[in-house]
Amino acid sequence: MTISQQIYSVSALNQQIKNLLEQEFVSLLLEAEISNLTKASSGHWYFSLKDAQSQVKCAMFKGSNRFVQFAPENGKQVLVRANVSLYKPRGEYQLIVESMQPAGIGQLQQQFEALKLKLSAEGLFDSQTKQSLPKDIQKIGLITSAKGAAIHDILSIMARLAPNIEVIIYPCLVQGEQACAHICKMIEIANQNTSLDLLVVSRGGGSIEDLWAFNQEPIAYTIHYSRLPVISAVGHETDITIADLVADIRAATPSAAAEMVCQSSLRQKNQLPRLTTQLKMNAERHISRYQNQLNRLELRLNQQDPVKQMLNRQQWLDETLHQLNQYLQNNLKTKTNKLARLQQRLLENHPKYRLQSAHQKQIQMRQKLHQAMHDHYKRYYNQHLVLTEKLQAYSPLSTLSRGYSATFDEQGNSIQSSRDVTIGQTIKTRLADGKITSQIKDIEF
Repeated sequence: MTISQQIYSVSALNQQIKNLLEQEFVSLLLEAEISNLTKASSGHWYFSLKDAQSQVKCAMFKGSNRFVQFAPENGKQVLVRANVSLYKPRGEYQLIVESMQPAGIGQLQQQFEALKLKLSAEGLFDSQTKQSLPKDIQKIGLITSAKGAAIHDILSIMARLAPNIEVIIYPCLVQGEQACAHICKMIEIANQNTSLDLLVVSRGGGSIEDLWAFNQEPIAYTIHYSRLPVISAVGHETDITIADLVADIRAATPSAAAEMVCQSSLRQKNQLPRLTTQLKMNAERHISRYQNQLNRLELRLNQQDPVKQMLNRQQWLDETLHQLNQYLQNNLKTKTNKLARLQQRLLENHPKYRLQSAHQKQIQMRQKLHQAMHDHYKRYYNQHLVLTEKLQAYSPLSTLSRGYSATFDEQGNSIQSSRDVTIGQTIKTRLADGKITSQIKDIEF
């Protein structure tokens, strides 16, 4: 062992091995026999899986084993999906089981997993390719068995929650060798109906064999290339089919699919009282505003009635003519003089002369501003000169320029007395034009 080699602790070694195992062996399928099964009070299961030559310890936690639909027991052959891990305290590797089912359906499960990997690699499960549900759903296509429980559940829920949504039924086989082709054909036919908003592909629960029509490649491509958005509602909540993975939306059950479809209608129904109240308030507010505008316009119309205005003007004109005729002779000279004064005032207030006066005033104000700025500048300049002279008078440099000097020790401290230095000490002397470094050879007191 060289010094450069890393020295592990047992915990660090187990952690690194755990990380390697969990990264390398993910979601593998294993078919084997159960042994040493223990169901802990916590709800977790601990057991071993074995064949004729080997065995491996396993743990299946409560969150996963609650979906197991049969009673596991020692000696039973099962097919499990698991991740490889390591239990650090004992340094033992084990399987963390995610799902378990009887081994008899292992072949179908392997076909399912192979197709799932193939379609995933082609991007058929990507969320970017999936369509959203329309906001306003008026008509849907229902592709399911005409005699199954799924059609009854969907129609009864929609009749109760959204009777306004029309349902077009495309009956088809949902089980057996011909079911997959029949379902695909109904999806293609429904896509030709331009009045539909979306499709629901559904059937009730069952075993993996019962649901196998929905786990085949043709139905995956047919759903993927559907023009209409597709909701897949196949089986129970724990049943996951290829159709569920490819569909735009997966519903846990047929009933859940019906409730999804009804959501837009329910939202509109719930908003109706609020929208009605809001519409009424807006109408009343508009009516009130237009009524006020109408009242103001009527008042203005009455005030500006041409007949009334003309009569008022005529009366005023008659009175003015009467006064003019009565006093014309006596006040002719006064009026003439007044007219002359008014003409003079009009001339004085002519825009041309007022503009000239304003321009002249502007010139004067500009001159005053320039003069004031010059005076301020001159005053502050003089103050600056005085302060500069004072600063120069108090400056140590001024004193040095008159032949004086200042002496400092090596630390830069000012030397005020001959007692502050010793023979052999280096000192620095500051003159007006530079510095002198010297060494003391003699001290006189």
